[in-house]
Amino acid sequence: MTHKEFGDFGEKFAQKYLEKKKYKIIETNYRIKSAEIDIIAYDKNTLCFIEVKSRSSDLFGLPCEAVDVKKQQKIINGAMWYIAQNGIESEIRFDVVEIFATEKNDKLKVKKINIIKNAFTN
Repeated sequence: MTHKEFGDFGEKFAQKYLEKKKYKIIETNYRIKSAEIDIIAYDKNTLCFIEVKSRSSDLFGLPCEAVDVKKQQKIINGAMWYIAQNGIESEIRFDVVEIFATEKNDKLKVKKINIIKNAFTN
């Protein structure tokens, strides 16, 4: 399984998980020239810009640690563009969803999922 396939699996799993938690998914894989946002969703009245990070272990650190200041700034810039283009006036939040999954017999199984709300601020 490629790194991209593993990441895509994590994003799809996160989307389904968030929907079960009553998030209303607005966009997935939102792209502008300088940024990509994995999931844009409403959690009640708050618009959330969500970065999904999938890992098979924490051997090289937690998934959320991969969302460094540079990545955060790109997400914030993308969010500001999205807000301006869509006339959004609600509260916003930046979250990170961590997916821990293992592969066995070419199938992925999620061991743990963690939502970090307000993972960083704008």
